[in-house]
Amino acid sequence: LCVALVWPSLGSKESPPREKGCEFLSPPPPPPSQGNVVLWKPSDTAVLSSYAVYKVLLEAGLPPNVIQFVPADGPVFGDVVTASEHFCGLNFTGSVPTFKRLWKQVSENLDRYRTFPRLAGECGGKNFHFVHASADVPSVVNGTLRSAFEYGGQKCSACSRLYAPNSLWPRIKGMLLEEHQKIKVGDPVEDFQTFFSAVIDQKSFGRIQKWINHAKTSPNLNILAGGKCDNTVGYFIEPCIIETQDPKDPIMQEEIFGPVLTVYVYPDKEYRDVLQLIDSTSPYGLTGAVFAHDKAVVAEARQLLRNAAGNFYINDKSTGSVVAQQPFGGSRASGTNDKPGSPYYILRWTSPLAIKETHVPLGNWTYPYMQ
Repeated sequence: LCVALVWPSLGSKESPPREKGCEFLSPPPPPPSQGNVVLWKPSDTAVLSSYAVYKVLLEAGLPPNVIQFVPADGPVFGDVVTASEHFCGLNFTGSVPTFKRLWKQVSENLDRYRTFPRLAGECGGKNFHFVHASADVPSVVNGTLRSAFEYGGQKCSACSRLYAPNSLWPRIKGMLLEEHQKIKVGDPVEDFQTFFSAVIDQKSFGRIQKWINHAKTSPNLNILAGGKCDNTVGYFIEPCIIETQDPKDPIMQEEIFGPVLTVYVYPDKEYRDVLQLIDSTSPYGLTGAVFAHDKAVVAEARQLLRNAAGNFYINDKSTGSVVAQQPFGGSRASGTNDKPGSPYYILRWTSPLAIKETHVPLGNWTYPYMQ
């Protein structure tokens, strides 16, 4: 089985592999551990770190060629691998358009393959923090700052939309702005007090800057703090907090993948309408959090938002799932929700064989009811 592992943008030692298939893998362990041979295409912006992981796997005893590390042009790699008769799976992390393109290629090549390929994908999110009037304000503020700005917001699970009730907004706003002033952006190697560093590249910098410029020019949006951009040396963006009057503004719907948090303030009594709003605003369904001490509200939110997040947090931030403790993944435009980090994910990369052996000879072909 040859599994293609694509990171943004199964196994014997033999090559070509035995009667198995070809798959894209991200991250590497599950498919190889289930006997698959893997072609690993790393992200163009993370080749070195991915190669370091690959070298560690080899040094730890991984047989050669079970995982083959293949930095390549994305479209070329996808075209070549999905055209192979040995292709049996795709484990993808990246954008929705790219995943759709690969899925279409696979469907167009079905007659070539020895087996029906398994497709797994994780495509990001537009993650939310919903705050009820019964919530603990410090927990909301601290959790939101971590979730929205840790790693410069460059997490698929990062919070980018916050829904706050009128009654708590003055306190939440005051604490957000106070703590925002303490966030240091710079080089964490030189200063361990630095919370996050530059965004990954010029393309990302330009995309995030466009959203901040959108906030500056839109009559519905007001920048409360941050948003300065500097690419003189590196690609640095201040954490940006925005308040919106329109809960359907594009900034509340589309993934930004940067240190930008947008807040919508709602009337306390309309929290049920806001839960419906959260569910219908964005095409994604990766992570989300509810902050409330009212257990009835928590139960109601769990029900109404059951399809809005594959990882649902109660009184905790929307990031930080730990492998083997909280399996991760979402559906809708966020991906196939196969839950990496769980035993169910391992089964995605296996082809089970059920065996029956009879020890008592069959003495007659007829059934008792026939006699």
